[in-house]
Amino acid sequence: MIGRKPNHLLDPDGLPLFSLKEINQLPQADKEHIYGAILPEIVFTRFGFDRRTFSAPDGRHRIRFICPPGLGLLRIEVRRDPQDRDCLFFVEVADTPYRQLELSFCLINDPDAPRFDVDVDVQGRDNAFGTMRRNLSEEIRAMEAGLSPYQVRAGLKTFKNFFHRFEGFVASLGIDIIVAEPLSYSNAVRYENYGFDYITGKQLMLWIDQEFQPGGILFQRLDGSTPFRQPEMAQSVRGRSWAIHDGILQRPWDDIRIYKTVGVHAGVNTFAHPDRTY
Repeated sequence: MIGRKPNHLLDPDGLPLFSLKEINQLPQADKEHIYGAILPEIVFTRFGFDRRTFSAPDGRHRIRFICPPGLGLLRIEVRRDPQDRDCLFFVEVADTPYRQLELSFCLINDPDAPRFDVDVDVQGRDNAFGTMRRNLSEEIRAMEAGLSPYQVRAGLKTFKNFFHRFEGFVASLGIDIIVAEPLSYSNAVRYENYGFDYITGKQLMLWIDQEFQPGGILFQRLDGSTPFRQPEMAQSVRGRSWAIHDGILQRPWDDIRIYKTVGVHAGVNTFAHPDRTY
């Protein structure tokens, strides 16, 4: 639950706002004031950004809010320096035609953690997060460092703080449903922990859990033929996710759509093992 229902979000004239598109019609300063409320606390407490101006400690580099008038789209990029390769925090959100909000993408990186170039191939070309040309040596390094597929750096363990703020923001627009599309198996399981259920893909998730059990099809494919297919990987969310990224399903990881009713935890757990690890 998100606790007490927040007051409805109003524009400067006191009129209610119901979508990103409506917010995006406001002056830039008003939009930033509204959207700044969903930034995780760590941006200010650990990295020293100013809550009022959204500038970095040196006063020069602002948090970037991309929220164009006429579109129901929001993108927030937080970098300590504009030249940083990776965002400290990145989120993209969009209106849907059905009065929902789609949490399209969210990244929270520890900028001081080692970087793993899983997002480029060995020639340095963008590889669409390993979906086009994989960088196997970097993926192995990332996996051995405890990262999940597609992670270029360790995170800051602050998604919970962000999501609590985001859910409150969604509620303040009078919207009941958040939708998303998990990038990986581990993302899907983590979203379950935050109360999401499945629009499509739940049967696949249950099948995956069943077939990673001893004797199952996926368990048998953990044959040591690649670094991502070791038998012990069946016992962890992260291990399964790397094996799936390595193609163990023998089908694409797609058509997994999830949703959350604001203020409600669905109680779904497709990896229901008391001793499970990530």
